[in-house]
Amino acid sequence: MNTKKLILMTVFVAIAVIGSTFISFPAGIARAYPIQHAINVIAAVVLGPIPAITIAFITGLIRVLTGTGSLLAFPGGMIGAALAGLFFRRTGRIWIAALGEMIGTGVIASLFAVPYAAILMGTTVTALFFMPPFLVSSISGAIIGAIIARKLEQLPNVRRIQQEFFS
Repeated sequence: MNTKKLILMTVFVAIAVIGSTFISFPAGIARAYPIQHAINVIAAVVLGPIPAITIAFITGLIRVLTGTGSLLAFPGGMIGAALAGLFFRRTGRIWIAALGEMIGTGVIASLFAVPYAAILMGTTVTALFFMPPFLVSSISGAIIGAIIARKLEQLPNVRRIQQEFFS
């Protein structure tokens, strides 16, 4: 992995951690942290699926270790990042990457969170417990991420980075 990619990934992690610490809003029984989902879309578009998943994992790890996130940050961030990256790689369309984030986090991760939370957090809830806040968080973040990614993609340096990393 080259130095430019690692530096860019580190910047995305920093933005996601800081943004998730300071920017959140109530979403039913939980809080929505849209910055993580925005970074998932942006990273998926600029760097691809594996770096996007890595960024989501490291962000989740830092948030859990610093007490600013729960164990649900892992499936919530990583599954959305994976689908955003795979959808963008397949289609080359930013809005499809955003849709991948929404489906990955809002639907699949909320379903995955039920047994995950039961095993690791000792809870016994249904998917309806997780789905509304996961959807609110992922939809709001994916929209923000798609808007920013669209603007970034118009920059010559970002296009060059995409060609370098997606080749």
